[in-house]
Amino acid sequence: MTDLRLCYQTVEFGEMDIHLCTLRNKQEFHDPAGIAEKLGICSASWPIFGVIWPSSLVLAHFIFDYQTSSKRILEIGCGMALSSLLLNKQCADITATDYHPEVQKFLQRNALLNEDKAIAFEQVNWAAKSDRLGLFDLIIGSDLLYEDNHIELLASFIEVHSKPNCEVIIVDPGRGRKNKLSSRMMEFGFTSSHQKPIHTDYLDQEFKGHILKFER
Repeated sequence: MTDLRLCYQTVEFGEMDIHLCTLRNKQEFHDPAGIAEKLGICSASWPIFGVIWPSSLVLAHFIFDYQTSSKRILEIGCGMALSSLLLNKQCADITATDYHPEVQKFLQRNALLNEDKAIAFEQVNWAAKSDRLGLFDLIIGSDLLYEDNHIELLASFIEVHSKPNCEVIIVDPGRGRKNKLSSRMMEFGFTSSHQKPIHTDYLDQEFKGHILKFER
């Protein structure tokens, strides 16, 4: 990370602070060994993981006072993992996942920055048929549907890692794919609801997306 320009910021949740080391901006790029390139991550999309997006803030604020005790929780496509760091601060049972090869370094760096324990992490490909994650009571994620083929990949990945009784919370910024995801999740036996986030004064602009909630 020495060749990247970084910045430090703090996100407040009531009386709780989460400290983050992130990329300075969305123009950073550092892949000298071509590891990300081999995974199909181009230079333009390389920095996407490394900044805090509005959807991530919406998810973290929604999950802040959510009932998570005794639940095994999975964050999908965690990026800077704001929600995972928050849940870790609350001593929840959280596991984070992402496809990007640099995520784990930032995740553990930020766990240390917050003086908390290391967060369980696995680098996963939604299309892969094998991982060591197991099953979860609550699955969360934000801004995950960039392409049409992500709908089936994400729904199937969630299904594989859901306990028979499971809650799923996905914050979608409004890329036009939420209804198709909901239809697929309902085929897997989940109920579906969409809601607009409230009290989003922590955002610079109006949030035009929805919080998608699936239960079974």
